[in-house]
Amino acid sequence: MAKHAAKRAKPKVATKRARKPTKPARKVSASAARKVATRKTVARKPAARKPARRAARPRAKQRFTVSHLRETDFVDGLRSYARYRDLGVAQATDGMVQAHVIRMVPPCTDEARKAHYHDVEFQMVYVLKGSMTTDFDGQGPITMHAGSCWIQPPKIKHTVLDYSNDCEVLEIILPADFETVALD
Repeated sequence: MAKHAAKRAKPKVATKRARKPTKPARKVSASAARKVATRKTVARKPAARKPARRAARPRAKQRFTVSHLRETDFVDGLRSYARYRDLGVAQATDGMVQAHVIRMVPPCTDEARKAHYHDVEFQMVYVLKGSMTTDFDGQGPITMHAGSCWIQPPKIKHTVLDYSNDCEVLEIILPADFETVALD
């Protein structure tokens, strides 16, 4: 038995395989090449036109930043039914990105329930505490709970329908300076 164990413990030596010689490329006449090229072009569908993109502004160098939780950092902001804690990202990215924690002020009122959209390039929301129900155009009402995350495509019309008394969300938006458009 000891002999068999010793045999198994020996390392295997890798052997090189002989490479097979590759075939030389087949020569094609100029007329045959044109026929193949023409066939391929005819068979292809025209590519869909991509929408024009906004001219990207040169990005400033990003700076290191840290934001520690202090209750005194929650202040009035964009809406009267919410308090905002700026995380310092807009300043650190020279306005490229905005990040803030939003605490909804209870109870949810008709002021919060107004349809609107945000003129942004990107918007992501993550529920930190509580819950929020929002009606998104084309999606219907969705209730998000702590741990839920969603992307709001640019200019998607939406209406906050309700939120819990302890609702708190993290919102990340590009660019930092954006417009909210109220709808009738």
